[in-house]
Amino acid sequence: MMNTYMLCFLSGYVTAKAFTGTYGINYGRIANNIPSPNEVVRLLKAAKIKNVRIYDADHSVLDAFRGSGLDLVIGLPNEYVKDMSSNADHALTWVRENVQAYVPDTHIVGIAVGNEVLGGSDLDLQSALYGAVKNIYNATQKLKLDSVVQITTAHSLAVLANSYPPSACIFKEDVAQNMKKLLELFTQMGSPFCLNAYPFLAYMDSPGQIDINYALFNPTDGVYDEKTKLHYDNMLDAQIDAAYAALEDAGFGKTEVIVTETGWASDGDPNEGAATPENARTYNYNLRKRLAKRKGTPRRPKSMLKAYIFALFNENSKPGPTSERNFGLYKPDGTIAYDIGFPDLKSSSSGSSRLSFKGLGAQTWHWSYLLVLFACASSSYLFL
Repeated sequence: MMNTYMLCFLSGYVTAKAFTGTYGINYGRIANNIPSPNEVVRLLKAAKIKNVRIYDADHSVLDAFRGSGLDLVIGLPNEYVKDMSSNADHALTWVRENVQAYVPDTHIVGIAVGNEVLGGSDLDLQSALYGAVKNIYNATQKLKLDSVVQITTAHSLAVLANSYPPSACIFKEDVAQNMKKLLELFTQMGSPFCLNAYPFLAYMDSPGQIDINYALFNPTDGVYDEKTKLHYDNMLDAQIDAAYAALEDAGFGKTEVIVTETGWASDGDPNEGAATPENARTYNYNLRKRLAKRKGTPRRPKSMLKAYIFALFNENSKPGPTSERNFGLYKPDGTIAYDIGFPDLKSSSSGSSRLSFKGLGAQTWHWSYLLVLFACASSSYLFL
C-alpha cells in the first residue's frame, strides 16, 4: 500500500505554483565557502523546506535541483533587466535556456525579474522593469510555460510612504507611475505583490522609537491603528498590512502580498548592537511559529501569510556592513548558526531518516513532524 509520504509527494506535481505552503528560504550564494548545490539539496530536503528562491539561474544549481521535488524560483539579475526590456528575442532565449531546458525535471515554478528595482537610484532601470517583465512573460507564453511558471519582482520597503500607522501607507510619488503599470500587468498574470520586509532594518533605523520585542515577535503591547481599529502584536504584520493599504489606495486591493525576504542578522558592526545570535534565533524561531499557524495579517486575516526567509547561509563575500554577511540560518560548513529546529548538513547527509533537531527536544520534534503530516494531508504538499 502506498504510504502517506508517497501520496503527498506525488500529489505535489498536480498543479505547480510559485509558493505552496507558508515557509520558504532564500538560497544566496555570494560566498566562496558554502556547500555545493548537491549538498544544499540534501540539506533542504532534510529540513523539509520545499520553497526555494535563488537570485540568478546558475546551471549548477538547476542541475542539482533536478528530480529533487523542490519548488524553485529563479532570478533574472538586475544587470539583465534593461537588455530584456529592449530585446524580446533575448528574453525568449533566456527563458528557453534557463527554464524550458530544465522543466519539468527541475521544478522551476517562478521567475523573479530583478530585485528591489523600484525605489532604487537607477531611474533608467526602473523604467525598464515593466518591459522586461512583459517580455519574459511573453516568452513563457510562446514556450507554453506560462501555466506553470509565475512571473514576479520583489520590492523593498523603499517603495512605500507613510507606513505608520499601516492604514496610512501609500506608494511613494516617484515610483507610483511605474508601480501602477507593473501592478496592472501582474493583475493580468495573476501574480502577487512581493515584498522584502525587515523588522531588523526598521529597528536599526529607530531603536529609540521601536520596542525590540515588537520587532522580534515577543510579547508586547504592540501598536493600535485608530483608523482600522486593528491591533498589531508584531512589526512584520504591520509592514505587510502597510503594503496592503498602499495596494488598496492604488486600486489593487485584491492583490496578494508575499514576503520574499525577511530575517535577522546574527552579527554586526559595533553600531549594529541588535545583530546578535540570540536576537536572530528569537526572530526566526518566532517567525517559524507564526507561519505555522497558517493565518493572515490583521488586515487580511483569511489570506495565509507566506514568507521566504533570508537566508540559508552566511555569505562571506557580500559587500556592506558586517550584518549583511550574517543573515544565514547556517554557517558555511553546513552547521546551524543558531537552533530553530532544523538539522545540520552532517545529520542530513548521514542517510538516517531519524534526523537530529538539536536543542528543542523530542516534544518539539514531534510537533514539527505532526505539522508536516497535517500540511500534507490538508493541502497536498509535503514540506512546510
